[in-house]
Amino acid sequence: MKFGIVVVVVLFVSAFGAHFLLADPGYVVINFRGYVIEMSVPVLAGLAILLLLAVWVVRKIIVAPRRLGETYGRHRAARSGKKLTRGMIEVAEGNFARGEKLLGRAAGTSDSPLFNYLQAARAAHLQGRDERRDEWLRLAYRDAPEAANAVLLTQAEFQIDREHYEQALATLRRLEEDSKNHAHALALMGRLYFQLEDWDALADILPRLGKNTQIKPDVLETWTIRVHKERLDRAADIEVLEQAWKGVTRKQKSELTLQESYYNGLMRLGLHDRAEKELASALKSNWRGPLVRLFGLVEATDTTKQLKRAEGWLKNHGEDADLLLAAARLCLRNELWGKARSYLETVISMRPTPEAYQEYGALLTQMGEADAAADAYRDGLGMVAAKPLPAIPHIDSE
Repeated sequence: MKFGIVVVVVLFVSAFGAHFLLADPGYVVINFRGYVIEMSVPVLAGLAILLLLAVWVVRKIIVAPRRLGETYGRHRAARSGKKLTRGMIEVAEGNFARGEKLLGRAAGTSDSPLFNYLQAARAAHLQGRDERRDEWLRLAYRDAPEAANAVLLTQAEFQIDREHYEQALATLRRLEEDSKNHAHALALMGRLYFQLEDWDALADILPRLGKNTQIKPDVLETWTIRVHKERLDRAADIEVLEQAWKGVTRKQKSELTLQESYYNGLMRLGLHDRAEKELASALKSNWRGPLVRLFGLVEATDTTKQLKRAEGWLKNHGEDADLLLAAARLCLRNELWGKARSYLETVISMRPTPEAYQEYGALLTQMGEADAAADAYRDGLGMVAAKPLPAIPHIDSE
């Protein structure tokens, strides 16, 4: 519509100008350094038009290569984009080899081949072609060194997927040298240390992990508790044990796992009287079965007093199998065989466990009842064996 209007206006102006020029064509004289050029106005106008046309043509010729390059670039980018899309579709549909091939071809004609290389590496990884995968990653790093973090993280994730944890850890440490406290790298490093049971290394990065929003609070709590547990379990003397226990927060000190490690540490270091006293105090404020069982394992100096304390608890916890087992063990330590047998038989009738049968078998052996002891041991082993154990045949002496 606009073009038509322009044409009409031009024709109108041309016709109007031609009318005046034909009536009086005019006369133009150009004098330049002794040279005189004479012509009519229509001729001058024609020459001017030809000059403008020549300039326009020359300009088009000059910019033509750039325009052709831009057009070719757009065409190549469109083709590369189509190959990338097709490659992604092939990978998504499980055709990893074809997808890798298309992605690799698209990378060669793409202005930003990083994504193509990373996706081709993923396709190779899914085929189990680790060497080819690493080659794609190398090309990605070569063509986009500014994206080194992305390449290294991708490589680490591939290595973790292959369970090459040590290699993945080396990759993440290399990344950390350039990008300290990289959130995703730090999160992966924490998972690897936990997987490798490198508790000291995990303990070193726990403060930084606490500020990492990529780590869920429950996961961080699990890691923290495990680090504390390992420190308590490895404490070689009372000073180290107490220092490790001080490092546990007040809230975490109520965790059963850490309490067990702490009280076991006291017993391991020979501080049974202290363990007995602190366990009794803990049970007074919060009755917990595993701690009750531990109380029965404490070898306090005054075993009579310890037994009396346990039997005092029976008034309010008479149906507690853990307390009955603890009382039975304390009776065994005090050589009260009959009372120990009564407690153990009650425990077995209420809640049979391998450790109850073990104690019962040891008691029966002490009392000279070898056959009954063998049956007790067999029943206890039967609870942990994959298949029920047959009775051991008796050998008749001739």
